[in-house]
Amino acid sequence: MSAATPPQLWPLFWAFTRVGLLGFGGGPAMIPLVRQEVVERYRWLSDDDFADVLAIGNTLPGPIATKMPGYIGYRVAGVRGCVVAVAAVILPMILAMILLLGLFSRYRHISWIQGMGQAVVPVVMVMMAQLTWDFFNKSRLALGWGVSLAMSAAAAVLIYAVGLHPGWVIGSLLAAALLRPAASPSRAAQ
Repeated sequence: MSAATPPQLWPLFWAFTRVGLLGFGGGPAMIPLVRQEVVERYRWLSDDDFADVLAIGNTLPGPIATKMPGYIGYRVAGVRGCVVAVAAVILPMILAMILLLGLFSRYRHISWIQGMGQAVVPVVMVMMAQLTWDFFNKSRLALGWGVSLAMSAAAAVLIYAVGLHPGWVIGSLLAAALLRPAASPSRAAQ
């Protein structure tokens, strides 16, 4: 980044403020919103780069809602971008939690207050389903139907039936990809 190019701090701030304000349901529910901002709206990352950030972010400890903005902010505007993006996503959540939990605890007996929380769940479900479908399509295009379905099934068994943390599954796949011998140029030409 040159001195003549000003960092994109305001766009970072507004992008992640929107994510922080609209990310009902926590970190996983924020992922489609982050994708919308950084891939679709601002084009800071390609779909493949976003998938890589998401995969690596899931292998690291801590909430995905701060890891992704931190990395993306750093990539866009250096250390200041990292600080701005993380603060922008955290502050709305903190303020909303204080305000909403205060209101909820005071008026929890009112039925429409109870219904507000329940009404958000189907919307988050649809957003997560759309993200799942997008990632499956990328996997299908890169690996084919059979490999994509087999890897999805294996991951589901390891995560849900065996109880293995998703980070271990993703980390193992990354390690296997790194340790796999590269195809020799003579084989690739055949």
